[in-house]
Amino acid sequence: MTSNSNFSLMIHGGAGALDNVRDQATAVRYLESMRLILEFGREILARGGSAVEAVESCASELEDNPLFNAGCGSVLNEDGQVEMDAGIMDGRDLAAGAVAGVSGIANPVQLARLIMDGSEHVLLSGAGALRYAEHCKVPLASDEYFRTPERVAQLAQAKAHKAIMLDHDDSGEGQKYGTIGAVARDLNGNLAAATSTGGIVNKRLGRIGDSCLIGAGVYADNANGAVSTTGYGEDFIRTALAKMVADLIEYRGLDAQGAVDFALEHFRRKVGGRGGLICIDHQGRCASAMTTKKMIHGWIEQGGDSHCRF
Repeated sequence: MTSNSNFSLMIHGGAGALDNVRDQATAVRYLESMRLILEFGREILARGGSAVEAVESCASELEDNPLFNAGCGSVLNEDGQVEMDAGIMDGRDLAAGAVAGVSGIANPVQLARLIMDGSEHVLLSGAGALRYAEHCKVPLASDEYFRTPERVAQLAQAKAHKAIMLDHDDSGEGQKYGTIGAVARDLNGNLAAATSTGGIVNKRLGRIGDSCLIGAGVYADNANGAVSTTGYGEDFIRTALAKMVADLIEYRGLDAQGAVDFALEHFRRKVGGRGGLICIDHQGRCASAMTTKKMIHGWIEQGGDSHCRF
């Protein structure tokens, strides 16, 4: 029997067909990266660190890993530029911070945290977000930091097909899905969530996805749960899916898995939604589900062993 007084942690690295994971060596690269970040988060939570600290730190580690579509691994828009979105939320008091359409920021989730903690606003975009980063003395990264050969090749492929594409290969549908996220419940029972992304390959200049939108791509409330989504952002925006999962826990009395399954069925039926999500409920129970073939994710439930899978 597990105790709900312990901590729980979940992370994800994107959803889709993941046809780019064709061999054992590639699979191991993804899974080992996830495992290391989970153990990094375990150290924070086990020593009494807060859920907010854990999700910000784990999301930052994912942003620093070029395997994933966020931070230095962000995909490129139609102009060959990086435009990133990120959001973070503290379940203790519903405090939230977010950035949209930012460039040159190595860790957008950290800038979102600064907005949450130090400004009177929730969401800053573009030049305004960069001005706030300057105010907070956040260093800027060069364009070369973000323009990896893989992302340049992805953009060329998308332009050749005259299509927008998300991150993880799905040759059958011509779609790729990618975002990173983390949700946590700390030893004091507090919940937090964070989501960060480079968006969609070859997206239009100025496109903003769900990752920075509270209630769509990220949500946390101690009364119900913490949620982070990944996939085709417009589908999550139209269904406000992260908030729906939280409401199902609080107002229908569902546990994390029941709420996630109910919401994903709604997501599929209403908009043919493409993607997945992770959730920890207020009792520390972990759940995940996806409408795509796979989702890279991992979890530690109530202080137990770490698990990673596609």
